[in-house]
Amino acid sequence: MSLTEKIGQMVLVGMDGTAVQPEISSLIKERSVGGVILYSNNVESAKQLSQLLNGLKQVNRDAKSKLPLLLSADQEGGRVSRLPKEIKAFPASMTVGSTNDPKYAYRVGSALGEAMKMAGFNTDYAPVLDVNTNPNNPVIGDRAFGTTANRVTSMGVQEMLGIKSQGVIPVVKHFPGHGDTSVDSHYGLPVVEHDLQRLRTTEFVPFASAIQKGAPVVMVAHILMTKLDPNTPASMSRIIIQDFLRGELNFGGVVISDDMTMEAVGKTIAIGPAAVKAVMAGADIVLVGHDPEQQKAVLDALTAAVQSGKIPQTTIDASVTRIAKLKSDFHLSDQPTAPADVHKVNQLIEAALKK
Repeated sequence: MSLTEKIGQMVLVGMDGTAVQPEISSLIKERSVGGVILYSNNVESAKQLSQLLNGLKQVNRDAKSKLPLLLSADQEGGRVSRLPKEIKAFPASMTVGSTNDPKYAYRVGSALGEAMKMAGFNTDYAPVLDVNTNPNNPVIGDRAFGTTANRVTSMGVQEMLGIKSQGVIPVVKHFPGHGDTSVDSHYGLPVVEHDLQRLRTTEFVPFASAIQKGAPVVMVAHILMTKLDPNTPASMSRIIIQDFLRGELNFGGVVISDDMTMEAVGKTIAIGPAAVKAVMAGADIVLVGHDPEQQKAVLDALTAAVQSGKIPQTTIDASVTRIAKLKSDFHLSDQPTAPADVHKVNQLIEAALKK
């Protein structure tokens, strides 16, 4: 693969509109971006979603890309849902967690995976493995399975395995733990003061269990863990990604950053240097959810950093190898798929959600 192709695989982008636009088309064709994230404003109906995802795959096929696209969304259930409105809603993770029935969590995860697959996605940014220990947390709340490490572990890991059972890539988030924050990282940088002992007995526990059970992808948050690395947010911290996630927790899969267009990053560092820092810290994929200019800035900054020797070629090759293995392990393909059979999906979800 050329350097452009390799860097492209390491950047996952959002797009505007509900159909394939020239901006996203050129990012796939000319910059070889390896994946796309869709938000609610990209989704109108099951039929439109199918046309959009098949259209993106077609662009990637026309570009003769060596690897298929990651087609992703945040489909957690509750208030973070991206599936078309005609598909039956999933409950929030807190509702699933309150049953304290791991078999139920697996069923919900399996239905989530199946609904995502039928809609045309192959990657789900779920489950949330944050332990919601702060009742005033503005961003997690009912997105967590519970307020204890045990509950989040027993329920969240089963949901992850359920999603995975359908051949959809689950992405566990937000390492090293967003459960005790009082700032939403969309708008500012959350600071967590816990020491290592507390992190090892609470925040790390669900992630450690998920990794032991084969979590393929971990999303790293933009939070400042002052006792681990007082100077650098987790998403750009070599200490947190290499020493703790890869080292102590023994994670060998793909590391993806949370969205680099969030204010937690923007208020502290420009997006290009931020992406370079994230990759140097050990992120395999940098998520840039919004704004074609920001997306190009990230691609340009990473390319320049490799060309200047700031990022070693070996770092890029190791990341691309992990990404290629992930896509191959989950048998990703750019072949078109039929629109979701809404009636069938809803029957399947209803059956899974019965207690």
